[in-house]
Amino acid sequence: MTASTDAPEAQTSPQAPRERPVGIGVVGWLRWGWRQLTSMRTALVLLFLVGLGTVPGSFLPQRALAPEKVTQFFDDHKTLAPLMDRLSLFDVFAAPWFAAVYILLFISLAGCVLPRSWQHFQHIRSRPPKAPRNLDRLPQTASHETDATPEDVLAEAATVLKERRFRVDTYDDHIAAEKGYLRETGNLVFHLALLVLLFAVGSGAAFGYKGNVLVTEGEGFSNTLTSYDAFKGGRAFSSSKLPPFTVWVDSFKAGYLVDGPNRGQPISFAAKIRYQKDLKAPVRPYDLQVNHPLNVDGARVYLLGHGYAPRFTVRDGKGQVAYQGAVPFLPMNEATYASEGVIKVPDAQPDQLGFIGLFWPTAVPDAQGKVTSAFPAAWNPQVALFAFKGDLGLSNGAPQSVYKLETAKLKPLVMGNKTKPLAAGQTETLPGGAGSVTFDGYRQYVTLQVNRDPGRVPALAAAIVAILGIVTSFLVRRRRVWVRARATDDGRTVVEVGGLTLGGATPEFDAIAERLAKTAPQTPDEE
Repeated sequence: MTASTDAPEAQTSPQAPRERPVGIGVVGWLRWGWRQLTSMRTALVLLFLVGLGTVPGSFLPQRALAPEKVTQFFDDHKTLAPLMDRLSLFDVFAAPWFAAVYILLFISLAGCVLPRSWQHFQHIRSRPPKAPRNLDRLPQTASHETDATPEDVLAEAATVLKERRFRVDTYDDHIAAEKGYLRETGNLVFHLALLVLLFAVGSGAAFGYKGNVLVTEGEGFSNTLTSYDAFKGGRAFSSSKLPPFTVWVDSFKAGYLVDGPNRGQPISFAAKIRYQKDLKAPVRPYDLQVNHPLNVDGARVYLLGHGYAPRFTVRDGKGQVAYQGAVPFLPMNEATYASEGVIKVPDAQPDQLGFIGLFWPTAVPDAQGKVTSAFPAAWNPQVALFAFKGDLGLSNGAPQSVYKLETAKLKPLVMGNKTKPLAAGQTETLPGGAGSVTFDGYRQYVTLQVNRDPGRVPALAAAIVAILGIVTSFLVRRRRVWVRARATDDGRTVVEVGGLTLGGATPEFDAIAERLAKTAPQTPDEE
């Protein structure tokens, strides 16, 4: 039979184009990035980076704490210091890179811990899981037979487990018990407290402030921005929030070891101060010591260091007193407190005068006959002065350091015996009728730091809670116990007990199994 010629010709459908693979898209990439950021592995890496970032702040001078040491570091390392400054290594805790790592760590911990906390809360409210099919395959198993009914066995087992503070739930042929939720709870409390700690430290840095001020004996300062030698406020700090207190330093006393191999080592620093919370508050005395700060109106005043401020009287070429007072000298050697300082006399006539001075608290000659200091206490105070005259450069409005003398426009004055130091009460006449300078003695000064950190108490509380949480997670173990009772053909009941302890077996399971075997109710015939 032949095919009909009227049949339509076979049509060949064109092949459908292959679909190109489609990527996960922007939302998918964002979801992937969020999962990577909120993983515990990323949180640990960021925590390590935060710890690593604090290392430079530990051994490099920081502007917020010791600006003069930063200046000295620049003088000693003229090439390296600018490069390090570009990386904010002298302001580590205010550096953008440190803030970025800190914020990422906070977000990572929050995204990791908060969902886990909600899941843990839901798990606590859920029923204990059902028993596995074969209890004898568990790490801890026990079995025995009894004449009691399965219902009585399960009721007795529930009573025993509840006495041991298990959370018990009854199923058809078995009961399930679980406890040890404090292990995960302690772990979550630790991480939540760490979140609070990070937030408290960050908020304290944002709303707090820190300032350093040098105060000589007999003088004082008010808690205003203009009173500080160095001040750093947080990003959210406002100068209107400075409490209006005033502090006066009456005296300072330092104690040193006078003999033995540690001769000269300090043993006590104490400053007698007075403070007033505001203009209407009474003036109160206080003994300010190291690690015993003054708490006043939310701020803490710390004693950081001390030094010597030699007193001078400078007369100009006309015989007039052009300067009289104490000048703080910075220690060059903290073991002996040999110090260096600068005296600027812009009111001297006919030429301005400047002096670079060296102060030795206990001046003695060394092996080469040069003067040095043998002890940090002022047993034999002497000072050597190198005089200059000319233009101090103060009239052009450019800022100058009070601890540095610009000698570009100054002419050195060769004194009668420039290598001979002056003792207290001695006067040196300047050549050329430029005047004279008298060493009147010395006073001591203290370096104070005023610190207000509103996150300090919350951070301390969070640290304590974190320690308690991590200790709890180490001491508590998650435990599950199942008891199955089934009747046999001969009328007896087979009791199977299975246990699972996360982190290793404990003797608690053996005690439970032994008690269930001993307290199993007997039939009336056996009584």
